[in-house]
Amino acid sequence: MITVLIIAIGIVVTAFLAYAIVNYIPRKLHWILSVGLILISIFLVYKINFEITKPVKFNAEKKVRYAKVINNLKIIRDAEVAYKKVTGKYTADGESLIRFIDTAKFALTQTKYVPKTVKLGGGITKEIEERVVDTIGFEDVKNSFSGKDYKNMLKIPDTDQNFKIEVGEIEKIVGLKAPVFEVKVDKALILKGMDENLVKQEKEAIGGEDIRGEFIRVGSLTDVSEDGNWPPYYDKGDKKDTE
Repeated sequence: MITVLIIAIGIVVTAFLAYAIVNYIPRKLHWILSVGLILISIFLVYKINFEITKPVKFNAEKKVRYAKVINNLKIIRDAEVAYKKVTGKYTADGESLIRFIDTAKFALTQTKYVPKTVKLGGGITKEIEERVVDTIGFEDVKNSFSGKDYKNMLKIPDTDQNFKIEVGEIEKIVGLKAPVFEVKVDKALILKGMDENLVKQEKEAIGGEDIRGEFIRVGSLTDVSEDGNWPPYYDKGDKKDTE
């Protein structure tokens, strides 16, 4: 709004100077005012160009900052999924989650179907196949995090703060509770130091190629979900890594 006002004032001043040159200023002083007009024109061109390019630069920097944050959120998500696979629940203790990755093991199982005779009564029997799951070994959880900086996953990049992990339970089916977790961070913290008006607009984003809402989030305390709220754009690197 301030920039628009400056441009409007510049246009009015330029028009006034041009009128003054033609009607009131002696001819021998025209060159001074002409220089002034040129300088004002250069200033206006700069401001207009700046206002056009500012959102472009903001979006480019925003994506870089968001990508760093989302990368850590993905590692936390993978750690929570692994923790639940082994313990049956999630944890809000981030340091405990790191120790878990360093020390825990996945059970390696093998499923097979064993023939079994079932007595139905009256001398009648039925042959079925019973599903049997055997543990055939163990694998370090740490192997699943090879190449991932899980030691620093709790840090919010480019800030002095850490992510806060929240856990809980929700009842989606009567009598059956499911564990849930959520990790989120305010966009304003990630975009600190950038244009305040553009940051405000970013926090009001409604989706599409943008991250919806005020927070970048993974998991949910209100739904059984381990997904993040970012668009597929931020997962492109993951797809390349798996090809």
